Amino acid sequence: MKTVTIVGLGLIGGSFALALKKVGLADTIIGVDADLQHCREALELGIVDTLGDLKESVLVSDLVVLAIPINAIQTTLPKILDYIPKDTIVMDMGSTKAGIGAIVRTHPNRKNYVATHPIAGTENSGPKAAFPELFMNKVSIICDPEESALSAVKKVRKIYQNLWTNVITMTSKAHDEHIAYVSHLSHITSFALGQTVLEIEKNEKAIFDMAGSGFESTVRLAKSSPEMWTPIFIQNRENLLNAINAYEEQIKKMKKMIEDADAETIHEYLSNTNDIRRILNKS
Repeated sequence: MKTVTIVGLGLIGGSFALALKKVGLADTIIGVDADLQHCREALELGIVDTLGDLKESVLVSDLVVLAIPINAIQTTLPKILDYIPKDTIVMDMGSTKAGIGAIVRTHPNRKNYVATHPIAGTENSGPKAAFPELFMNKVSIICDPEESALSAVKKVRKIYQNLWTNVITMTSKAHDEHIAYVSHLSHITSFALGQTVLEIEKNEKAIFDMAGSGFESTVRLAKSSPEMWTPIFIQNRENLLNAINAYEEQIKKMKKMIEDADAETIHEYLSNTNDIRRILNKS
């Protein structure tokens, strides 16, 4: 790719730009971001080579990457598809896919768009949080590949593979269902735990002094960007509500076992759940 435009210069977009530079997949990277502070930082940190206007940048690019909140993707993607050159590829990195795909399904340039979701991230945000190894040994998902040009899918797959990720494909519907359980629900529980402690424990020093590694790791995701996660929760609300309902049932089971002081049942429940370690170790 000679010229790549990255729209959104935060953790994901910035890391993608740095990774492209590290493996030599782009001659020039143009940055586009509504946040002027992000623009300045991305330029100062060498994440992008130059900054540009969205339309002007797209018109000179071989690849356009949307790394912005999903509600912004839904409004920006159709506009980009309206005026992209015929051989330009557009890919997004949104955490939900069905809603985005539905908006552009009948667009005449739909074939130029490849729907993707790299399963990578941290609780930090902004250009300063970006690093090129973010995608290393992670999974990147391409959704609904049959709706995109085969050549575009092949190029995007190759890019992800060159950035040290394993690429899989699935439908947008399946993606949103699965991601509600393995990603979105984790953020819900982290935010809820953080809020529970903040509301009950008013002594911030006590929180700091007593918080062990278990609490810290569990509540880590509660530091994630509200701008990013608010639209995700709304966009994937049906699947997420199903996941929350299933989670609530498990909480009720544990509550009942604790109320009954049923050590044998608790031990059996915890032992069964330990099997998640085996599953995660295989991935």
